Amino acid sequence: MPQLPKHSHNIVLLSRLTPQKETAAGPPGSPTTITPGINARPLVRPATPQRKAVNDATTYNPCLSCGACCAHFRVSFYCGEVAGEGGGVVPADLVSQVGPLRACMKGTEYGGQRCIALRGELGQPGIHCSIYESRPSPCREFDPWMPDDSPNPDCQRVRLNIGLPPLPTRPHDDDDGGCPSHTPPRRGDIAA
Repeated sequence: MPQLPKHSHNIVLLSRLTPQKETAAGPPGSPTTITPGINARPLVRPATPQRKAVNDATTYNPCLSCGACCAHFRVSFYCGEVAGEGGGVVPADLVSQVGPLRACMKGTEYGGQRCIALRGELGQPGIHCSIYESRPSPCREFDPWMPDDSPNPDCQRVRLNIGLPPLPTRPHDDDDGGCPSHTPPRRGDIAA
């Protein structure tokens, strides 16, 4: 069976049927194919909008209207993360070597300067990383909130430097009616 596109919006249902010859099940170019013994049909998503998960980064992401950390901190990381023979993913043409085993994003070598991969205007909606899927580990690991849901002090400081208001405590979707079974455990919670 051909592999579905990475961002397919179809769900595939597989069921055993009597063997049949391989034919296309949908319009030409459709990713769904009937193979001998298997019937794959696309199912239509429901028209009603689904509630986003609390841990969904798109629910509330202050980074999508900030970019202050990308224009302030030195983004330094192990050189094995650079694309090439080592298997890394960070594009080599956007990186400077700063030591025998360390690299950093161009523009951030001395700190206080904008990363070469940052697109858009600081503090404005739409600011983003042009290599988001291939960003280095410091970018992947930096969180605007601490594990206790309080704002990250480093994030607060650089936000204030560009004139943005401080972040509140991490917002939560309290739409579960207060039911404890819908609240994920946090560090320090005690099992009853």
